[in-house]
Amino acid sequence: MDPCSFVRIIVGNLTVRFPATSSSSSEPSVSGINPSTPNCYCKIKLKNFPRHIASVPVTFRTESEPETRSSGNISTVAACFSLSKAQIEASLNKPKWSVLSIETYSRDNVTGASCGLASPGEKLLGRFEVSLDLKSAETKTCLAHNGFVTLKGSKKSRSDPELHVTVRVEPDPRFVFQFDGEPECSPQVFQVQGNTKQAVFTCKFAARNSNSADRSQLCSSSMRSEREQPSKERKGWSVTVHDLSGSPVAMASMVTPFVPSPGSNRVNRSSPGAWLILRPDGCTWKPWGRLEAWRESGYSSDALGYRFELFQDGIATAVSASSSISLKNGGSFVIDVTGGNTTAASTPVTSPQGSWDLGSGSSAGSRPASRPGSGSGSDFGYLLPQHPAQGRGGFVMSASVEGVEKRSRPEVEVGVTHVTCTEDAAAHVALAAAVDLSLDACRLFSQKLRKELRQQSQLGVV
Repeated sequence: MDPCSFVRIIVGNLTVRFPATSSSSSEPSVSGINPSTPNCYCKIKLKNFPRHIASVPVTFRTESEPETRSSGNISTVAACFSLSKAQIEASLNKPKWSVLSIETYSRDNVTGASCGLASPGEKLLGRFEVSLDLKSAETKTCLAHNGFVTLKGSKKSRSDPELHVTVRVEPDPRFVFQFDGEPECSPQVFQVQGNTKQAVFTCKFAARNSNSADRSQLCSSSMRSEREQPSKERKGWSVTVHDLSGSPVAMASMVTPFVPSPGSNRVNRSSPGAWLILRPDGCTWKPWGRLEAWRESGYSSDALGYRFELFQDGIATAVSASSSISLKNGGSFVIDVTGGNTTAASTPVTSPQGSWDLGSGSSAGSRPASRPGSGSGSDFGYLLPQHPAQGRGGFVMSASVEGVEKRSRPEVEVGVTHVTCTEDAAAHVALAAAVDLSLDACRLFSQKLRKELRQQSQLGVV
């Protein structure tokens, strides 16, 4: 099946430029702020998406300064929006949904106002809007705007402040996978394209028993313990992903138990549980990534905190993702290395080169050679910020999961450039399963687990 169509809108290279001012720091500029300590920020808006707020550097223009124009590469990203095929189609019927708006504000440092919050010291310098051709961007990169725009007045004047902004819209095709049930129920995983679904993987959930004692004794002991008091350890869970031939192609294995901190019922950040995401390497498994998870502390404690690292030559090289997900409502785990790599990112490949045959376990095109020591896997260094030369930055993957009280069927999106074989896709699917199961593993230990997980506890694991 071919990938699904997605489009990315990248906004960056923001700079506010004021006209030249007096050298006296006590003389206010045209914006009403002190020119020696200018403070500006932008509110970046797109219909039906959360608003982005970004601090903006300030420069001053001299009379002799020539007008220059950048190449359109984005070295500093302020905001990024991703739209699916359905969102692109919806925007065609509602033109306002394709308009990107950037409001620029100055802020008086004396007031100490927080970025994006109204205060007496704030002043709207101006608003810039640009219409985006989202339909064309499905197949080619479009530079919607690049350069300075005057923030006040209908005509450009050297007495008005200016905003420099680059807005680029580019194709970002992704493979989409959907679990047919909760990971602990050993579901099938489908590849999705529009209204079409095709089974591509099966998942097998297991609860590994670390003891060598007799199974019946463990069962009896566990049931008595469960009746007497809630367990204080959740360990040994794993999800193995198999292709349609039954061969294992990825695994998520709980390698550090989820245990409460002393005197509490919580898995704290200081002692998180952890998963290894593994890929087959001959007759053994090779680490691909490590996910740590815990329950966030503080007044808003209903959140799963996580940290994910990728392995390179068996060593965890860098933190690729670190954030939190609501335990009640769920959310998305995302790996996105747009940042400063955007200038090096190439346009994603599209079908037929982007098509992918899961049945054959390889990409439709030729697969790049593996690095020495990388086993059957490809070079995962391109996922990391320190590898811009690989040309594979930008969006990597996302996994959407539901809250602990809901029946979660994780949905996984993986950028086309990060899938060259079955194992590539399966590793991201296994990671999504680990994220989903971590929501349950980080529940308060005074609460019962779901029935499927409690059934596993009768084998001595909870």
